[in-house]
Amino acid sequence: MRKWLPALLILSALSIFLGVYFGPVSLSVSDVTQSLTYGVKLTLSRFTEVNPGKAPDYFVIVWQLRLPEVLLAYFVGLALASAGVASQALFRNPLADPYIIGISSGAALGSAIGTLINPAYMAPLALLFSFLSVFIVYTIARTNGAVPVDTLLLAGIAYGFLANAITWYIYVTHPQESHLSWMWLLGSFNGSTWRDVGIMLVVSLLGVGFLSWRWRELNLILLGEESIALGLDLHLYRKIFLGVIATLTAFAVYTAGIIGFIGLVSPHIMRLLLGPNHRELTPATALFGGVLLVIADLLARTVAKPTVIPVGIVTALMGAPFFLYLLMRHKRGELVA
Repeated sequence: MRKWLPALLILSALSIFLGVYFGPVSLSVSDVTQSLTYGVKLTLSRFTEVNPGKAPDYFVIVWQLRLPEVLLAYFVGLALASAGVASQALFRNPLADPYIIGISSGAALGSAIGTLINPAYMAPLALLFSFLSVFIVYTIARTNGAVPVDTLLLAGIAYGFLANAITWYIYVTHPQESHLSWMWLLGSFNGSTWRDVGIMLVVSLLGVGFLSWRWRELNLILLGEESIALGLDLHLYRKIFLGVIATLTAFAVYTAGIIGFIGLVSPHIMRLLLGPNHRELTPATALFGGVLLVIADLLARTVAKPTVIPVGIVTALMGAPFFLYLLMRHKRGELVA
């Protein structure tokens, strides 16, 4: 077993525990462990004859409020980080992130439309418009059955401007209805449910598992057209990886809003530590992305308590300086995908 795997798993478990432990309401380690133990017994009692006993005093806070929020943050981090490392390989650009093909712009437009119809439709419409955006961008970029990376990138940027313009028009003309969409677009795990956790658990593990399984293709796709000579069906795998990136990112947006920089920062830190081989880089990046987002969520809940800062603001404060650092390195030619 490689050394980085147990280290990242331990770091993941520690970050999740700290995320549950700290919050607006002060808890002891005993409060957390007792509540977690009771929650596990309560879950098992649905399938076995285990008697969970009496619920601890802070069970609701730990099991029904904080734990779903922390676990959702972790799985969203897994999804965004793995989508980020795949995006950087697909576009052969070390500054690429999961939102580069218009997903965030489409999600913003969908959520804005949702606020006009019914706030309950905000997240589902964001999910729908995320996939619709990818389809539109892909269709625009397609040329003679192929999809050149540069054209796909430019199509994503152009579509993003158009979707953002429509979104802003909705915000300006309907300021009261757009308030909920504003808060959601900043990224938040408040009100997370076990249903959200279940969705992201399945989506993130399937996505990370697939990208980790096809690590050879991710390595080859970095070669661009030269990979065809090595037997890679480049156009097919571009479609496949684009679909996986879109799915991971769209469901992350659906459950938590738009959270930036996790898909940019995590791949670069792991690449510095482990190198460019996607066999190790992809799963390590995913696990580290989960840790980063749990830490960001913890800071969002504790820095200005009892006020909870949108987690997207925290990730921007963490990621923007790092992005500028990467940009300077890229400018000097020191950065490769």
